Amino acid sequence: MGTLLISKIREEYPDRIMNTFSVMPSPKVSDTVVEPYNATLSVHQLVENTDETYCIDNEALYDICFRTLKLTTPTYGDLNHLVSATMSGVTTSLRFPGQLNADLRKLAVNMVPFPRLHFFIPGFAPLTARGSQQYRSLTVPELTQQMFDAKNMMAACDPRHGRYLTVATVFRGPMSMKEVDEQMLAIQNKNSSYFVEWIPNNVKVAVCDIPPKGLKMASTFIGNSTAIQELFKRISEQFSAMFKRKAFLHWFTGEGMDEMEFTEAESNMNDLVSEYQQYQEATANDGEEAFEDDEEEVNE
Repeated sequence: MGTLLISKIREEYPDRIMNTFSVMPSPKVSDTVVEPYNATLSVHQLVENTDETYCIDNEALYDICFRTLKLTTPTYGDLNHLVSATMSGVTTSLRFPGQLNADLRKLAVNMVPFPRLHFFIPGFAPLTARGSQQYRSLTVPELTQQMFDAKNMMAACDPRHGRYLTVATVFRGPMSMKEVDEQMLAIQNKNSSYFVEWIPNNVKVAVCDIPPKGLKMASTFIGNSTAIQELFKRISEQFSAMFKRKAFLHWFTGEGMDEMEFTEAESNMNDLVSEYQQYQEATANDGEEAFEDDEEEVNE
């Protein structure tokens, strides 16, 4: 239903930036048996029809509730509280004045080096439980450290298993731009192996003067990391296990779908995984080597 709406809106308004917050199925928290089918068919559409997709994962949200917020029985309300913090952070610059604003188009231009690779890992700092906001105000270095922490990511994949193509950060609250820039530079220098070297200065910063309600300072993290392929691989494996035995397929074909649509969606998702892997392994001098090979052939 959602992807049908997106494709219709895309047809109607092709020049508009299409932004989605998509909940991905997680290995531990599943509410439907046919989730791998639904997810694969959806990703097939999202690859083609959206400009930015924020991948949110119930398992990662549950982990944050258990580990960080120390909630013993998190409800969907608690999960939604985390998601809303991130959504609010991403759209901050559209709603409030700031020292350095970034609208959705500017974000897309800075975040998407290749049109198909627009699946982001969102994060937020400081993470607080509903009803209990931070008692002490954090500093910019503390916010930065929390924001890049794998435990704060809202998708169940570990950014340390991949490399960042691009990153965007949205800081909220009264703070010095100089300090923010210094912190961003420090994190890139300290963790240079986790950033691809063939996109220099690949961290985009936005600063908004108005903090979220109940906090003095906050920051939203948006990472375009090749580690997101873990999430797609997991869905693909579950999809393949069911599809090769044609399990549950009759429910979909009965509604007028074709088996070919499933095969296409599976192949599109596998291509996406391969593309992420290819850019993860790429180095700055890959192109130069190819150019040297061509020269040698010409000289021969």
